[in-house]
Amino acid sequence: MTAPYPRLFAPLDLGFTTLRNRVMMGSMHTGLEEHPDGFRRMARFFGDRAAGQAGLIVTGGFAPNAAGGLGMTATAPEDSSAGHRLITDAVHQADGKILMQVLHAGRYSRQPDAVAPSPIASRINPQVPRALEHDEILQTIEDYATCAQQAREAGYDGVEIMGSEGYLITQFISTRTNQREDDWGGSFENRIRFPIEVMRRTREVCGDDFILLYRLSVLDLVEGGLSWEETVTLAQALEEAGATMFNSGIGWHEALVPTIMHSVPRGAFTWATARLMGRVGIPIIASNRINNPDQAETLIAAGDADMVSMARPFLADADLVAKAQAGKAHEINTCIGCNQGCLDYIFKGKVCTCLVNPRACYETELEITAAPSARKIAVVGAGPGGLSYAITAAQCGHEVTIHEASDRIGGQFNMAMAIPGKEDYGETIRYWGAQVERLGINLKLNHRATAAELQAGGYDEVILATGVTPRALDLPGIDHPMVLSYIDVLQNGAAVGDRVAIIGAGGIGFDVAELLSHADGAGDPAKPDIDRWLREWGIDRDPNHDGGLMPEGPSMQSPRAITLLQRKAQSLGRGLGMTTGWAIRAGLQMKGVEMIGGVTYRKIDDDGLHITVDEEERRIAVDNIVVCAGQEERRDLYDDLKAAGMTVHLIGGADQAGELDALRAIEQGMRLAAA
Repeated sequence: MTAPYPRLFAPLDLGFTTLRNRVMMGSMHTGLEEHPDGFRRMARFFGDRAAGQAGLIVTGGFAPNAAGGLGMTATAPEDSSAGHRLITDAVHQADGKILMQVLHAGRYSRQPDAVAPSPIASRINPQVPRALEHDEILQTIEDYATCAQQAREAGYDGVEIMGSEGYLITQFISTRTNQREDDWGGSFENRIRFPIEVMRRTREVCGDDFILLYRLSVLDLVEGGLSWEETVTLAQALEEAGATMFNSGIGWHEALVPTIMHSVPRGAFTWATARLMGRVGIPIIASNRINNPDQAETLIAAGDADMVSMARPFLADADLVAKAQAGKAHEINTCIGCNQGCLDYIFKGKVCTCLVNPRACYETELEITAAPSARKIAVVGAGPGGLSYAITAAQCGHEVTIHEASDRIGGQFNMAMAIPGKEDYGETIRYWGAQVERLGINLKLNHRATAAELQAGGYDEVILATGVTPRALDLPGIDHPMVLSYIDVLQNGAAVGDRVAIIGAGGIGFDVAELLSHADGAGDPAKPDIDRWLREWGIDRDPNHDGGLMPEGPSMQSPRAITLLQRKAQSLGRGLGMTTGWAIRAGLQMKGVEMIGGVTYRKIDDDGLHITVDEEERRIAVDNIVVCAGQEERRDLYDDLKAAGMTVHLIGGADQAGELDALRAIEQGMRLAAA
């Protein structure tokens, strides 16, 4: 038989060492770097991914000196070398290879003494940095090299030098952040001197048999970014200075373009990596929104990259590579790009995890082991919470039956995957289905369980994961034919006119607005229209445009006139994800969606929706009104089962409605079952 993914799983010879396949677990800051028990937990986290056959692993970023910290600890001093050795030993015991990322934040640092090439603040950090003196620049170069040397002594197979995303090295390169007039600024040759000297000195200190991976920005997506030929010149100079490989970076953190969230099409930026192929003589790694082995195999087969980086996909599934190698790609728990458990948590100062895999970064405390004795358990509801519980309980050895009233599993995820940009939510449903089948879980579809049936079923426990029901809105005219619920639109495909008002601007309201602002709804995530998405966000494939931005800017249109309303007198979308909300709001605003807060709803009639805003009465003439005014817990069976003396647990929306919180529901289900 032909091995699955022959190009993806071909070894990569680096001369002095060989990587076992072409899949790299890219760098992610997890918050464990600062945790009191972080090294032990990182050893388990990275060790599991190495055991899952990742070809190469890169840690989260560690600063080369105190000035470079972004909430990250300076690495490898004597008092932490033993901790780093825990990580490298765990990876090497699984025959893996691991690099430590060296990252200097520059003007992104929020500490009092932030430094940069020039005293220019970023729009994402109001603090004005201090300009580095000449001697400080030389010392910083030495600090990079020393940090890499200490990483080698701690057992790392190499380092990744972060030269992308708008951090210090990138700040030296770009005219938007480097306005120096000495030997470190001005001309292009002077501006790239800093990264070249960092690479040259690091290679000199660490020797020839140590991997030096450089994260190269192949697309800056900011004004003042490099031209394509300048990027190539930099890459060639870095190769000559000692780089082993290049990992592609996309966009600065302050760029007004999303680069890794769910709405970014799969492989949206691989073309930028591909055009570097053949311009340098060392391997090149493609990154950003590559989330499955089929996509990765196609990229390498096409000659668009030598290797692929999947960072968050390894949060979602530590065994991603092993499953693909075994011909079980359908069992991979795919990253859906939601950002909710990873980046949103990091920006809140929490340890990161994963919405679809709450064990990520919690492997040492959330063990899934065989139960002392098997129980017979009924799960009512096959949404995210119920499926998470059922799968985990079955993994622990319990006999599980799922009762689902509809004709399919997935619950609210079936509505989420109807939103353009959220198509990957369907991958989670596919994964859940594969696990239900693999574990032999008894699944009863089109079956609405009754209290009497559950009492007679001989169950030791009942899990109510029955979800939510839309909250009724007390408003004159709410029964008017023009009024639809979000379920009518997202689940039942109701026709919607050209003029729409949306009542409620929580996550569901924004989802409905996103759907209605597209002419053609959700698409096939495996066949995305990347060119259209690039045009919409003003990204230019033309290598002659510096930074990769179209001179005319973004170009978005909505087929409908949409008004999004909320009662609260504040900016709309405050409850959206910290790292995705800005892009969702910006996209809708560019499409002309009107957003109004502080609304009092008065009535609905043939003339439209009547409201009051700032004591002024207004009428919105519409063809349809979509109500997204919250949810209530659905607990129909709870009281009867409790009265009968049964052990009953509420999870997910049935436990707490609010916004549809899949992260909480999935974690709650998994933790309850594991306990």
